[in-house]
Amino acid sequence: MSDFVDKNPWNALRRFTNARIALGRAGNSLPTAPLLEFNLSHAQARDAVHHPLDADALHEQLRAQNVKTLDVHSAAPDREHYLRRPDLGRRLSDESRAALAQSPGESPDVVFVIGDGLSAFAASRQAVPLLQAVTPQLADWTIGPVVVARQARVALGDEIGELLNAKIVVVLIGERPGLSSPDSLGVYITYAPKVGCSDAQRNCISNVRPEGLDYPVAAHKLHYLLTHARRLGLTGVGLKDDSDALLAAAPAARAISDDKRTSSNPNPTQS
Repeated sequence: MSDFVDKNPWNALRRFTNARIALGRAGNSLPTAPLLEFNLSHAQARDAVHHPLDADALHEQLRAQNVKTLDVHSAAPDREHYLRRPDLGRRLSDESRAALAQSPGESPDVVFVIGDGLSAFAASRQAVPLLQAVTPQLADWTIGPVVVARQARVALGDEIGELLNAKIVVVLIGERPGLSSPDSLGVYITYAPKVGCSDAQRNCISNVRPEGLDYPVAAHKLHYLLTHARRLGLTGVGLKDDSDALLAAAPAARAISDDKRTSSNPNPTQS
């Protein structure tokens, strides 16, 4: 920093967090560099909310791995309606509902839904690597086609799961972007999905991204919750995530948990 900037005595702590601490002071204001960084982060968060999901690219990535996919759209016709009318993002469009109703009735154990949510960046960057990390652990599961959903809210998975007759639906969706995390993915697990499920009937794993909850640890948590959801026949407030105990020997996992950068709970923040 220049001689015109008063350094903050907490400066040594900055290496432990991405939070905006110990930025210094220039007169009564922030120094120019931190101010510009803040404005950039704010712009990236806004871009994440409005950036369209490249559904074709996701389908291409998944089909290249021999994964069957389906494409759906919520009842929100565009981004403006999606942001102003959250209820429309929770129900399928008439065309998508009719298409899923005609899909073969395989009754899969689990269906994965990739939704843009409030950050298409997150869905595009994190969903496929997470699926690659978790699917090898589901060898004894019947997995339905991966559904790519545009203008999606979390509860859209309930209708998708019900129409596909899935025992469990897992929604991988872009979370509300923060000023240091415009590409954070949320994972929402619902047993016996159907229209009208409440948030108390879901479990949530949040902040899935390399800088937060990385793919191996997120996949471990997801596999744990899926396994116990199937065993107990429920998700939500009745299903507790004790998966960290199985990672006690992994320092990285403990550090993430201790730093409170992860969340696996039945209280979703993005609906």
